Amino acid sequence: MESSALPSEFMPILRQALQAPAQPSLKNVSLHAMEEFSPEDSKRFKPIIDGIHFNMRFILSYQLVLIGLLLVFTVIHWGGRLRAWRRRRRQYSKKCQEQRKSPARSLLEREGAVAVESRSPGSSSSSCTLEGDATPPHKALEEEQDEQTPLLLKTQPMKLSTRRRLLTSKIKACLTYQPRPIPIINKTLPSNGSSLAIIAFLGLQIFYLFFKTPLSLSMLFVSADRASILFIANLPLLYLFAAKNQPIKVLTGYSYESLNIIHRRLGEVMCLLALLHSVGMTGVWYTLLRYAGITLVHFLLIKMILLGIGAFVAYELIYLTSLGSFRQRWYELFLASHVVLQVVALVLVWFHHPRSRIYVGVALAIFLIDRLAYRMSSKLTTLRASLDIQRDKKTVILHATLPLITHRNLLRTLFGKQDVTKGWKTTEHIFLTVPSLARKHIIQAHPFTIASPAPSAGDQEASLELIIRAQDGFSGDLVRYAKAHDSVAVRLDGPYGFQSAVQMLQDSDHAVIVAGGSGVAVAWPLVWSILETESSKDPEDGAKKTNKKGVMFLWIVREQSHLSWLGNEKLKELENRGVVLVIPPPTAACGHPDLERIVGDWITCFDERSKIGIVASGPDGMNRTVRNTCASLIEQGRNVSVEIEKFGW
Repeated sequence: MESSALPSEFMPILRQALQAPAQPSLKNVSLHAMEEFSPEDSKRFKPIIDGIHFNMRFILSYQLVLIGLLLVFTVIHWGGRLRAWRRRRRQYSKKCQEQRKSPARSLLEREGAVAVESRSPGSSSSSCTLEGDATPPHKALEEEQDEQTPLLLKTQPMKLSTRRRLLTSKIKACLTYQPRPIPIINKTLPSNGSSLAIIAFLGLQIFYLFFKTPLSLSMLFVSADRASILFIANLPLLYLFAAKNQPIKVLTGYSYESLNIIHRRLGEVMCLLALLHSVGMTGVWYTLLRYAGITLVHFLLIKMILLGIGAFVAYELIYLTSLGSFRQRWYELFLASHVVLQVVALVLVWFHHPRSRIYVGVALAIFLIDRLAYRMSSKLTTLRASLDIQRDKKTVILHATLPLITHRNLLRTLFGKQDVTKGWKTTEHIFLTVPSLARKHIIQAHPFTIASPAPSAGDQEASLELIIRAQDGFSGDLVRYAKAHDSVAVRLDGPYGFQSAVQMLQDSDHAVIVAGGSGVAVAWPLVWSILETESSKDPEDGAKKTNKKGVMFLWIVREQSHLSWLGNEKLKELENRGVVLVIPPPTAACGHPDLERIVGDWITCFDERSKIGIVASGPDGMNRTVRNTCASLIEQGRNVSVEIEKFGW
């Protein structure tokens, strides 16, 4: 806009710009819309109109970029699954060939002593003898490879190949490493790999915010418009990342729990975009409209501006109530406000400007399909569950026996109920509602990992257990209720989740599982799942209850009484199945164990060429220690993969 443009002429062009159709230039705008302007005035305002039109065209490429990224991650995920499948097939074929070539040797392996040094509760030793009394397992593997492996595989790798592997190991270790929390504010940071992905996503937002965006005061309206149109373009993505039922999980392997961190960062970016849009439009009033006699009150009371202010306040409140400090202290208020404010904000944005309605419609459809059409109709189950107060008086075990629906056909699979009566998978979770606790709990749903092993194919019924630790709000009310009642009617929403950790351990030669406190709700079903999978591969080994995979399980508890969450019978069952079980002394009495030493010693017991999968579930500090221990081993060239299962958010 030229500096000679009169402020009084800006109000009509403001109305025209906000309602401008997607035309390439001003000459295509209808005459009656521009009847207030002379040809000379039209030339002065043409840059603003063209800037609005460019914003509308340019934002369409953003959707194409998102689709392209989705395709890339889909190819990466399914390519990895294909490679893992081929690797398992090669291992199975090799095993079959060995059994055919040397049946006597295979028989000796099955009948020979497999001495597993299991750890009784309270032991802190990290010895890793898995086979035999004195010979480390990796030596046995080397001897076997000396007899069976072709000589060509023993050729020394080239120096260039070695340098490449070292460089690859260093890069992977750097991406795996998790920095310490930010000082003072104690903000937990993700791994470097996750941080780089988030930074790249934020860079994409910055590019679309500033590309060919005029930054002069005369074009302030165009800059504010770019912020608003990027905001509404992100609306469907924001609600898609928050949806419990979404196609992204199937395509890329990332469940909504994994995408939750991007959902939060995107929400923060959108709040910033809304702020920039609001500040920009206020700047338009200050630099132009107030000289035309338009007061600030008059400007704010314009219907369109008033609706925009309401949407801005709603989304800022969503952000403030989503902060970790608020969410942990007033979780129930966070749940209720999150749902109500989202609906209110979408309605206000819908009426704020017609240009946003297609994006708002898609976002609202995602929200309603996920919350109502899918979760309410096909994921809900109501039943009665028993309540068992543990010895620490601060933990309750919720138990329910479910009859399973075993008869399935294509129509029921596609359109029938998909709740827990169809069973669940390892590491999946449900949302628990207990209406009888109080009125406020009728509409609240709290996530809990299913702490019991997943039912097997053909089971007629299943045992579902939840470990619930008393804190403020819902969990505290439930523990107090359990002290006077031995059962309660509950509503279960789920199951939800993805088995990336299970798949990683199944694709590994050895499995190490670390749990801290109630993180055992993830670890116990995971250990059992690995044992059952190995048994199903070789029925004779399953009957002998051996530990061919070399499963190691470390459980760190705060108090000795917490061992009752599983009980001595279940722990003894793990020992009988050959699991190396270590439960250090309670941290409340003896402090935290040396996790880095225990996990490091375990991993170094395995053959250097073995693929080792590690899963940790517990407090953030424990998870970070396990992840960084793995990062140091990866840097040394060990083939280690690590997954962190957070049991709270």
